[in-house]
Amino acid sequence: MDDVTKEEIIKEAIENARKEKKDKPSGGKAKKADKAEESKAEKTVKEEAEDTATEEAVEATEEAAEEEKAEASGEETSQKEEKKGLFKKKDNKDKERIEELEDKVKRQLAEFENFRNRTEKEKAQMYDMGAKNVLEKILPVIDNFERGLATVPEEDAGGAFAEGMNMIYKQLIAEMEKLGVEPIEAVGKEFDPNLHNAVMQVESEEYESGFVAQEMQKGYKYHDSVLRHSMVAVVP
Repeated sequence: MDDVTKEEIIKEAIENARKEKKDKPSGGKAKKADKAEESKAEKTVKEEAEDTATEEAVEATEEAAEEEKAEASGEETSQKEEKKGLFKKKDNKDKERIEELEDKVKRQLAEFENFRNRTEKEKAQMYDMGAKNVLEKILPVIDNFERGLATVPEEDAGGAFAEGMNMIYKQLIAEMEKLGVEPIEAVGKEFDPNLHNAVMQVESEEYESGFVAQEMQKGYKYHDSVLRHSMVAVVP
């Protein structure tokens, strides 16, 4: 209740009291009684106005408190939602960053695996090339051993010298086999340009046309590759 309303109530109460005073008989006691009643009425009106104002003030205060509480709650909720949104945004960024790093690590591991496989393959090829170069130089020694043993007379084949040469030859062949070297089969086999090197043609009643009838120089393979082609004569 505002100040204008209070004054109107008080004025109305005073007017009512004055009217009642006019209607009553005049006299000293009556005047005192009227005055007392007027004062009482005015006091009552003031008290009621004050009580009403107090109640309204309390209600206004409570409403203001409720509004402040609601605003604070709203602000708190808004802050929570804002924080939640920030955390969610941060989590998404962290997740994307983790996925990016995982993808990068996987690519690096794949590249390293390819590099290691390529390096091992190159090392194996280099080793094979070096081994083939050395083994190719040993093959003429084996050829000389075979030629020398082939010229030993039959009466001397059981002698100490011939037996010693034969034992050395067998040891050399065994070591070559351990390294992956093996002779290429030629005589009686169909001519294969990948394995045989035809240097001449010969007539043969034993073998059909296109087959190897004679071997002039033995060929060898190193694992799956040809170390030296066999030098052969083919039946036309």
